[in-house]
Amino acid sequence: MTSADADTGLLAPGWTGSPAASATGDTAYLRALLDAEAALTRAQAALGLVPAAAGPAVTTAADAAAFDVRSLAERARGGGNPVIPLVADLTEAVGAPYGPYVHRGATSQDILDTATMLVAARTLDVILADLGQTESALAALAAAHRDTVMPGRTLTQHAVPTTFGLKAAGWRSLVLDARDRLAVVRASLPAQLGGAAGTLAAFTVFRGTGAGNTAGTGVAPADSPTPVDTRALVTAYAREVGLREPELPWHTLRTPIADLAGALAFTAGALGKIAVDVLTLARTEIAEVAEGSGGGSSAMPHKANPVRSTLIAAAARRAPQLAAALFGAQAAEDERPAGAWHAEWEPLRDLLRLVGGAARDAADLTRGLRVNAGVMRAHLDLTHGLIVSERLAAELAPVLGRARAKELLTRVARRVHAEDRPLGELLAEEPELGETALHPDLTDLIDPTRYTGSAGPLTDRALERR
Repeated sequence: MTSADADTGLLAPGWTGSPAASATGDTAYLRALLDAEAALTRAQAALGLVPAAAGPAVTTAADAAAFDVRSLAERARGGGNPVIPLVADLTEAVGAPYGPYVHRGATSQDILDTATMLVAARTLDVILADLGQTESALAALAAAHRDTVMPGRTLTQHAVPTTFGLKAAGWRSLVLDARDRLAVVRASLPAQLGGAAGTLAAFTVFRGTGAGNTAGTGVAPADSPTPVDTRALVTAYAREVGLREPELPWHTLRTPIADLAGALAFTAGALGKIAVDVLTLARTEIAEVAEGSGGGSSAMPHKANPVRSTLIAAAARRAPQLAAALFGAQAAEDERPAGAWHAEWEPLRDLLRLVGGAARDAADLTRGLRVNAGVMRAHLDLTHGLIVSERLAAELAPVLGRARAKELLTRVARRVHAEDRPLGELLAEEPELGETALHPDLTDLIDPTRYTGSAGPLTDRALERR
């Protein structure tokens, strides 16, 4: 493929240059297709279904560097998929006498589905590695800021105090949830082998090879048939290709694709949660956190934009729609479908790329995240003490009655806003409170750093998870 035609990711800074980009590119897919073809020949050779030398011959010829990706892509239009021209080219590359053993008994979907699972497995490996780095960085942040108090926000407004340690521990919990889901999917990715209609019928006519087959056709004399154990063939193929053995051919049983789509979309959302929180907290007027190295602006030299978070958030917004396309393809008719299978290829690769890029950016983001504890503490006082009104309501209810306590606090809250005075100062002027045992404790009661509930223990408990 020429550089002019290559997908360099000009409009995709979220995944360009990432390990996931390399693992999902056209060359990577070509390599996976060739790996699938070579593994099939080796599996048949191991069972004596083709000459023993055919396996090494096909494997040697299956060198991605020897094939023209652009030509394959253009010729794929003829049959609707790239496997058909690839088989022709690989057969020619192997040459006599072993070329006829290329793709023997398989259908195009066997090879492309298996290659897709190989691409997914290789991409998930790099995504999982990046999630591991993100998890470690967040664990360190949560431990370091276990008791760093900050405003908790609900519906965009200050609610009650929380800690940054608990927030970071929550982010880490989502990353671990994503890791666990992806790890399960990674371990379950299956090979595909079913033949034309999922019956493995073509493989049952390949009986015996080698010294007893002087014609070199791979078919033993009719008077000495050897039944083919197709289950053993599928087992051998899965082992050769390094994927799980499927219970059935899954040409139209798309559970592996749906599981992969769901886990990837969840991962994008989990990382997206971190990103949107950072985007909020990094606003100029909030500035409680900042990315370690922000991006520049084309027009405003003073800006340090939260680029990593921006790209992760963009991926999180696109991923659900890509997953939806893959879920929609589950309705695949007959034993092999027209259109449903073909609709999977691009959205799945896009999803792998997006999540791979987001995982890379999340690792960078969390390793370099700067936390401004002083600003967090200052923001606790923005409401002049009203951030602890929940606590005061709970403390005053047994003394004044719930209705009276609510009325008093509502009235005082209005004065806080109208007079721009601290809550504690106004409460001290209330005659009703002067007559209660609470009056001497008002200073402690309105201290937001003393109202973080179980944030510390919750953070500790979250960090126990591995």
